[in-house]
Amino acid sequence: MMAGWQAFLDWLRGTGRHSRGQAQASGSRVHELLQQTVEQGLVPGVAIRVMHRGRCWLEQGYGLADLESKAPVTPGNTVFRIASISKPITATALARLVAAGRVGLDDPLSAYVPEYPHPGISLGQLAAHTAGIRGYRGREALLNRPLGIADSLELFREDPLLFAPGQGFHYNSFDFVLLSLAMERATGQSFDRLVRETVLEPLQMWQTTPDTPGRMQPGQAGFYSRGRQGFRPAAPVDTRYKLAGGGYLSTVGDICRLGQATLSGEVAPAGVLEPFLRTQHIAGSPTWYGLGWQASRDAAGRPYYGHIGNGVGGYGNFFVYPQEGLVIAILTNCTGSGVQPVLDLVVEAIHLETGSYGEGLASEG
Repeated sequence: MMAGWQAFLDWLRGTGRHSRGQAQASGSRVHELLQQTVEQGLVPGVAIRVMHRGRCWLEQGYGLADLESKAPVTPGNTVFRIASISKPITATALARLVAAGRVGLDDPLSAYVPEYPHPGISLGQLAAHTAGIRGYRGREALLNRPLGIADSLELFREDPLLFAPGQGFHYNSFDFVLLSLAMERATGQSFDRLVRETVLEPLQMWQTTPDTPGRMQPGQAGFYSRGRQGFRPAAPVDTRYKLAGGGYLSTVGDICRLGQATLSGEVAPAGVLEPFLRTQHIAGSPTWYGLGWQASRDAAGRPYYGHIGNGVGGYGNFFVYPQEGLVIAILTNCTGSGVQPVLDLVVEAIHLETGSYGEGLASEG
């Protein structure tokens, strides 16, 4: 795969030398790569939206949103499972609560969820995945039980911590179960309503909703997995208990609105938002994760924040490159099946074709 990456990278660089005006009007390499993901059977369908310095540079759909009805992917309307891209949505709600003085990142979890037996955990540690809570075991990621957020503590409450809070990093979704429960109790609102009123409505993310079994949203894609015989409907799951960490549906347009809001200062004052979007450190080493946001550098060394989402019947990339003023949202309707190397190439092509490759352009809006 590395040889394939290098060959494509050489191709992109060798054929991507346009003037800036030509590059911004292009997008041909991005189109070719994403069309190949469909033609080669990696995903049934994929949507992309790219914002460049405050303007929509590209919005396109490829393949089918639903294999049974043959409905095509339409980027403005097709609703996907976004899996862990839900975490930046939760982090945005948390940042707004912090800005309003309703909670603090150093608040102890025990102040809100006293029934969780392990002391010494803060809300900030939950958002940073440094609380020591375990990840999924066995087939827990495929859980299909109608659990509420508080009820789901039964899954992991009695399990020991992997390390003392603040002494390690372990990515998991149970952190966000606890975080969402604390946010509910701090505000007296259901997590769904809290996020809707503090994030989705203010940012006009009208197509972002909880993934509720039996309730189809307008434009909702089918959810698929890929095997040797091709695509098949994904296993049924109920993600309502882990809405905060992996239970939302959305579109590429809504995800880009969230990313653009972080660049334009709409989310929270800079001093509040800054720790969410920079990597945390444990014993002097970076975790490459902020608070609900991945905060890292790509293979070319460019700093970004965002999140990858890998869930049952959905896979996506959400990246914000603040120096280049780029917001990228790519969503598919299939469980992750080796598509990430191609999406890495797509991101590289975007940098080349927007004319921002290596330029460190400042964001505008």
